[in-house]
Amino acid sequence: MSFPSDLEISRGAQMRPITEIAAGMGLDLDDLELYGPYKAKVRLSALAKLAGRPDARYVDVTAITPTPLGEGKTTTTVGIGEGFKHLGKRSVIAIRQPSMGPIFGIKGGAAGGGYSQVVPMEDFNLHLTGDIHAIGAAHNLAAAFLDSSLLHGNPLGLDPLTITWKRVVDINDRALREIVIGLGGKENGVPRESGFDITVASEVLAILALCTGIHDLRARIGRCVVGQRTDGSLVTLEDLRVAGAMAALLRDAIKPTLMQTLENTPALVHCGPFANIAHGNSSVLADLIGRKCGDYLITESGFGADMGMEKFMDIKCRVSGMVPDVAVLVATVRALKMHSGHYRVVAGKPLDPRLDSEDLAALHEGMSNLTAQIENVGRFGVPCVVCINRFPADTPAEVAAIQQASLAAGAVAAVPSTHFVDGGAGAVALCAAIAAAAEQPSAFRFLYELDWPLKRKIEAIATGVYGAAAVSYEPAAERKLRLYAERGFGGLPICMAKTHLSLSHDPKLIGRPTGYTLPIRDVNLSAGAGFIYPLCGDMRTMPGLGAHPGGANIDIDADGNVIGLF
Repeated sequence: MSFPSDLEISRGAQMRPITEIAAGMGLDLDDLELYGPYKAKVRLSALAKLAGRPDARYVDVTAITPTPLGEGKTTTTVGIGEGFKHLGKRSVIAIRQPSMGPIFGIKGGAAGGGYSQVVPMEDFNLHLTGDIHAIGAAHNLAAAFLDSSLLHGNPLGLDPLTITWKRVVDINDRALREIVIGLGGKENGVPRESGFDITVASEVLAILALCTGIHDLRARIGRCVVGQRTDGSLVTLEDLRVAGAMAALLRDAIKPTLMQTLENTPALVHCGPFANIAHGNSSVLADLIGRKCGDYLITESGFGADMGMEKFMDIKCRVSGMVPDVAVLVATVRALKMHSGHYRVVAGKPLDPRLDSEDLAALHEGMSNLTAQIENVGRFGVPCVVCINRFPADTPAEVAAIQQASLAAGAVAAVPSTHFVDGGAGAVALCAAIAAAAEQPSAFRFLYELDWPLKRKIEAIATGVYGAAAVSYEPAAERKLRLYAERGFGGLPICMAKTHLSLSHDPKLIGRPTGYTLPIRDVNLSAGAGFIYPLCGDMRTMPGLGAHPGGANIDIDADGNVIGLF
């Protein structure tokens, strides 16, 4: 008998009314805005109501450097949330809302998988409560204001060649990466080169994920820089007089969405900035609410520990004031074999069948990546528990080898987990290890101080976390670093933009590359989100569809139900 699809499992879920899920968190109807029986927005007024409650233990789920298929990090986050219920503990998970680009592309959705899912999964993956559309509308409103200002005499003196604010759409569409707008005569605007990013690359989403309330959101939007005047001074969205209208469009999107797992434990779903071009974490507001609603709050960071986790620690924790008690590092046998260089994993193509056979030699070679990422967790003074996300073909010898290597590298525990197949029951041992690790004394520390020079902060990440020997800067990057320091932005944290498929800037450098020079080709400012982001190598902010996109499998059946969704 074949294992059911994620959609089939989701459709068999015995969901409880979302009001009951909320009640278990200490929230009542006055704290909610209902979107049908199984989804609700949580009003931010709940923060004041919950303020006197004790804080939950705070757990961040991260991973080794993944294959292009991912290693089950969201599935693990959901499984942990379900697993604590089996231990008699209340848990809340806080995860990102997916972009529809990957859903209709190759990677698929982000609701978890197997018997560790957030439900209803169709709603989760398709629009949910419309937050990403609201973000796109707010972002594109600013773009329309900008081009209108240029047409009507350019009163702000904006140099068109310095404009950095593009338009966005939440679909993979490579044809929109580079475009020319304003063609067809004066009535259609001022002709200039521009382009589209995918919506989840928008600074507006990064702001929404990091703000602590509606007024903080409004202020951050106003600080967004869209370009420069000819004298070098910066033009902001406040200057364009559009920041207030953008904040108005986001009044509902700022509220986290409450859903549930297959085992009826609560899930807060909010925001989803990409971790390779933004900070890759769900919202501060969801975490601030969730930490008051249970014994454990489990969140996840995008991609590997060098990406989302580093930004979680150095950016998100600085904003929220919360620090993690434990980091869970997800690893799989197949990914570690890939890091040996003897196997290739290509998105959209069948896995190499040899990956299902025991290969301890390749596993040991690829273990260097696991070691590096455990050490990266340790740089922040946080206990590391390795979750071995176990697949049916993994042998006892392979699992034992990962456990031994993990403990040798400094992890406090390494536990195989079968939450995909067994739900929360398969994660009980993992949850027990997390609970034990959370009782250890905290020694949290940031990787760098904010008052360090920008280059010193960049190099701390590059040499410490990525293992680079040195950093090189293109002339454009040098100019931008000087400009931002002169304009008073030198005290911002760093949000590195690089590939998620390697510890380095080059996706071909698997395992644990060393001795290389990390190239910084450009540096951009996200003044509203509150970080500087250097670009390492060639980063795409608008993905493209493959020859056989996943969306080709999605349809509606005779009863109007979605089919083909994973």
